[in-house]
Amino acid sequence: MKLTRFRFYMLLPIIGTLLLFAADALAAALVKNEAVTLIVFSSTAIYLAFLCIASVIIYGRMKRDIVKAAVGFNEILEQILKMLAVPYAIMDMKGGILWANYEMHDLIDIVKKGSNEMTDLVPGILKMKLPTLSDDVVFRTKLGERSYKVVMSAMESEPFDDTLNILADVDGIEKQNLISLYFYDETELEVYRLENYNQQMIIGLLYIDNYDEVLDVVDEVKRSLLSALVDRKINKYMTHMNAVIKKLEKDKYLFVFQKKYLEEVKQTSKVLLEEVKKINSGKTESDITISMGLGIAESDYAKSYEYARAAIDLALGRGGDQVVIKNGDDITYIGGKSASIEKSTRVTARVKAHALRELIEAHENILIMGHSIGDVDSLGSAVGVYRIARVLGKNAHIVINEINSSLRPMISRFFDNPDYPADMFVGNLAAQELADKESILVVVDVNRPAHTECPELFDMIPTVIVLDHHRVAGDSVKHAVLSYIEPYASSASEMVAEILQYIGEELKLKPLEAEALYAGIMIDTNNFLTKTGVRTFEAAAYLRKNGVDVTRIRKAFRADMTEYVTKAAAITSTEIFMDGYAFAKCSSEGIEAPTVLGAQVANELLEITGIKASFVFTEYRDKIFISARSIDELNVQVVMEKIGGGGHMNVAGAQLENCTIEQAMDKVKNVLAEMSVGGDL
Repeated sequence: MKLTRFRFYMLLPIIGTLLLFAADALAAALVKNEAVTLIVFSSTAIYLAFLCIASVIIYGRMKRDIVKAAVGFNEILEQILKMLAVPYAIMDMKGGILWANYEMHDLIDIVKKGSNEMTDLVPGILKMKLPTLSDDVVFRTKLGERSYKVVMSAMESEPFDDTLNILADVDGIEKQNLISLYFYDETELEVYRLENYNQQMIIGLLYIDNYDEVLDVVDEVKRSLLSALVDRKINKYMTHMNAVIKKLEKDKYLFVFQKKYLEEVKQTSKVLLEEVKKINSGKTESDITISMGLGIAESDYAKSYEYARAAIDLALGRGGDQVVIKNGDDITYIGGKSASIEKSTRVTARVKAHALRELIEAHENILIMGHSIGDVDSLGSAVGVYRIARVLGKNAHIVINEINSSLRPMISRFFDNPDYPADMFVGNLAAQELADKESILVVVDVNRPAHTECPELFDMIPTVIVLDHHRVAGDSVKHAVLSYIEPYASSASEMVAEILQYIGEELKLKPLEAEALYAGIMIDTNNFLTKTGVRTFEAAAYLRKNGVDVTRIRKAFRADMTEYVTKAAAITSTEIFMDGYAFAKCSSEGIEAPTVLGAQVANELLEITGIKASFVFTEYRDKIFISARSIDELNVQVVMEKIGGGGHMNVAGAQLENCTIEQAMDKVKNVLAEMSVGGDL
């Protein structure tokens, strides 16, 4: 309480007495009795004189008593602050320590040997956001071997009586902004927090990718031996991280381990992948490969298991032989160097075909779309699904926004064709007008919504079907009612050709449709040179039976002179990096489908002796398109994923924005250099 306020309280009785004089005057005027008036005024005057004398005497004494009490209280308060178990200091706006308690002095002596500047104790403190009178600032720092949480609070000093100010001994203290700092020792708390973090449980799933394909070709005795060897490798690895592992099925395991081993798993899981591949059955050239999916969701074990399931699905969808760690939306990929193994059985294709038929039969409107800047594979697979929908009596439309030179030779044959309606192909706007909650969206040759012809359809149509041969990425289509993704397949057209054979006997492909599918397989396999398996040729044979004219397809996809010259110029400009990786720039000037031409250049470069992989960069529509190709010495999918792309082990790509071709080339070179240093090449 300020003394001016106290003085006001002392004057209140005198003010009341003056008001009493006014009341006396009013009474005298009404009574009109001189004797009574004299008595009343005399009494009031004596009372006023008494109050004045008493106020003068008592005011001085009470002021001295209040000051003594305040001084005593301030000394107690200052002593409490000095003996506070928490280091406490007051700092000016320049970082100087104006006052500190004993604990803070001890801390300063230990860390900075008596420094009087907070900037010596906590470097950079003045660059931090400073507190205001209404908001504190909290940060953490490490001093010596101890960890502290620092709370900064703004305070305002005022020119009190020196006896009331704990800063009285500091010269020049006027009304100004000051900052108080509390240092809370959290060293033990950090230890417990780290211990709690390390003890959190991570759930993992481990699958043998090709158990049936590898083990079923050997006799019973060797099969048991091989299975036991795989079990031993897996259990030995799990023992090192003190994991609990349970075999769910002959080729599936569930394991749980503490989070403190997570970094070790990231570093050593590739060793387990390689060790398992060294186990050979002796009767097959295929190695045994495994995949692991780890889920991390703090202490929510149900969510951790859900993440583990999603992670193992990603690993298998990407071809297996890898570890996928899913921590919320953050996904980490480890391994994945092996080529996807072709399944010898068509059971999955038959099951998916029946499911696809049931879904289409339950809906009247079918919209089919592939990836943006479509190619022949996306067109062929879309045409195959279109035929299924038409055979089942449904309305179907293929979403294509732009017809480039790679599509025109094939798609133009559908235009003005009496066998096909005029609305067989529709653009974005028309597709959105046709879409409703009762429609089905079939996505072919792509599994990432952002890369489709019309991403808006995913918000308009709840029922989505995905048919794709690209490895699954973290941003793939979520909640598809039917997802058939087989990375081992050469193309989406091959997958659709297999499905067509199980839809029903009433389905008969027309020669034009068969040629669209055949062309899709031919283009994606580079004329049946890459990613071909037994089932690829079986699908091609089925299409040939339906009237494919190979000569007509070959003539349709010949390059014009401008494209041929551009391709030659790109190959001429090729730069060799690290003695085995070809980098080329492909011009888009005057080229209708520069991205397709870039892919062709990448394929051509692999024909050069000593080239392990090729990377062709094309600037088109304010983006840099990268086509990456390899034969068997580099997983280009891993390279492209590190810069935001994806694809297959031998065929991959990426799209980069806000950069030049030179910057894009530098990014790929940096990735290759890092992989070389890390032993991933």
